[in-house]
Amino acid sequence: VQLQASGGGLVQAGGSLRLSCAASGRTVSNYAMGWFRQAPGKERDFVAAIPCLGGSTYYADSVKGRFTISRDYAKNTVYLQMDSLKPEDTAVYYCAARRYCDHAPPYDYWGQGTQVTVSS
Repeated sequence: VQLQASGGGLVQAGGSLRLSCAASGRTVSNYAMGWFRQAPGKERDFVAAIPCLGGSTYYADSVKGRFTISRDYAKNTVYLQMDSLKPEDTAVYYCAARRYCDHAPPYDYWGQGTQVTVSS
């Protein structure tokens, strides 16, 4: 499975971005998918996840109510809609796939990351 993340960029505080993660190589419809982020000098942290059947979604407390994860099975793609962005959301964002339906780590496949920078 190859994962290609895109959609990052520079945005002002309060703005929005939508990240996409396109999977190739095989369908990920029976994989849980997640987004993680890593700020400079910090460890990679969990952001959001969605199980293989969709429905329930999971978020870090720091993004709850502002970010929304979703998936399009036909396009083999996962999205992260990010609203009300804050400077502390600045990080490289990674998408990941887990070869099981549930969202709990570890994840097996990782994309290359896309930079999100939020200016104050």
